[in-house]
Amino acid sequence: MDPKADAILATAQRVFNHAPARKGYRGPVHVGVDLGTAYTVLVVLDEDFRPLAGRYQFAQIVRDGLVVDYFGAIKLVSQMKEELEAQLGFPLTTAATSYPPGVSPAEVRATQNVVIAAGLECSRFVDEPTAANALLQVDNGVVVDVGGGTTGVAVVENGQVIYTADEPTGGTHFSLVIAGALKVPFERAEEIKTDPAQQQMVYSLVRPVMQKVGTIVARHIQAFNVDTIYLVGGTSMMPGIGEVVSEITGLPTVVPKHAMFVTPIGIAMQDR
Repeated sequence: MDPKADAILATAQRVFNHAPARKGYRGPVHVGVDLGTAYTVLVVLDEDFRPLAGRYQFAQIVRDGLVVDYFGAIKLVSQMKEELEAQLGFPLTTAATSYPPGVSPAEVRATQNVVIAAGLECSRFVDEPTAANALLQVDNGVVVDVGGGTTGVAVVENGQVIYTADEPTGGTHFSLVIAGALKVPFERAEEIKTDPAQQQMVYSLVRPVMQKVGTIVARHIQAFNVDTIYLVGGTSMMPGIGEVVSEITGLPTVVPKHAMFVTPIGIAMQDR
């Protein structure tokens, strides 16, 4: 993993949903839109591909990689774009976006159309694990994007993605397990899932789902000679998931700090 990635992710954590990293910046920018199952993220990088500004918000506009609330997605991305433009003092004109591996061309076009309808020229599409590796710079290994609805797997060899797969299982499934076990609404389960004071109890409930994620990864990498797994995506930030995936696969598993921003930043790096 590129050592610079940790510094870039720390900057993202500091500036996203806060003030821009550089006041008065007027240089070139690289913009990325990540329509996630749980969070929608709009990222602006400076000319050196470092986080300049960004917005992220919980919104259920995508399910298992499919846009299910088209107009809600347009409204949210448009709002984020306007807020960032007001902060930065200049218009955002282009953006890259992404899709989970294996979705249909129609769904890829739907994501593109959201970006266009929000007032941005869609400069490039890229699958989510490939986008993540633009930041991580893994030469040989497996990048696993554990998002809200799906787990995407990308095998990387000599810096190139040679195999991708995507299966349903992600943060939504964790929340459903919590909601069912505690007999609380889904929205309350989402809150409990991210409450540091509840992590031990949450872990005991969702460990089987973490094991399923590990099983998905193990199945897709069995034909390849890989030695390290890199977990990204919001769900990969759940305490214990790295250890469980490592236990199931038998491979060292790395979870970058602020892993939910890896893929959105990688998407923005494609906007050239």
